[in-house]
Amino acid sequence: MSAALDDLQRRLGHRFQRPELLARALTHRSYGADHNERLEFLGDAVLSLAVSSLLYERYAGSDEGDLTRMRAHLVREDSLHKLALALGLPAVLKMSDGEARGGGAQRPSILADAVEALLGAAYIEAGYDAALAIVRRLLGETIATATGAGDFGKDAKTALQEWLQARRIAVPTYRIVATRGQAHAQTFEVECAVPALDVAEMGEGRSRRTAEQEAASRLLTRLTADRGHP
Repeated sequence: MSAALDDLQRRLGHRFQRPELLARALTHRSYGADHNERLEFLGDAVLSLAVSSLLYERYAGSDEGDLTRMRAHLVREDSLHKLALALGLPAVLKMSDGEARGGGAQRPSILADAVEALLGAAYIEAGYDAALAIVRRLLGETIATATGAGDFGKDAKTALQEWLQARRIAVPTYRIVATRGQAHAQTFEVECAVPALDVAEMGEGRSRRTAEQEAASRLLTRLTADRGHP
């Protein structure tokens, strides 16, 4: 484990002087009371600010809408999941045996939370500049080499709405079908529907927004596949 933690810190470009913070950032709530959810809460805000700063610095000619779409792409669960895999987080996360047997170490939401928790831990230990340096190391090349918002793609809700509007079809509706889990760790199940076409798809996520995006993505994929054109 020590070698794996050394490798993680090398990839982050930050060596923790307070090992207990690193340990907490890598501890899932199923493992014990000293888990990473508070660090994840803080890291989420730090990540958003750091990415916003890097985008503002790189894309001087982009408007607020483009910057917002780029940031949404970079901080979404799927992007953080990929970063977590590149960092080797599945090998160093601590969780209960039951969670591990259920595939928790590979679950995108758990891995994304751990990335944010690491940023929160770095912020507490060494301040914003240290956290910004980590974000720059992890995402700087992606941000620097992109030519603009188009390289990041539109979020699924925007893409679906534009697809429908281009065909003069009313915008979709979203509704929460179910919520599961305790208040601090809820999972949302959301339906995205287009009544005019009598179609709907479900999405699930750790926030309502994430669930809506997943449902929209599934519905857009279904609509474009059914009709044979983008």
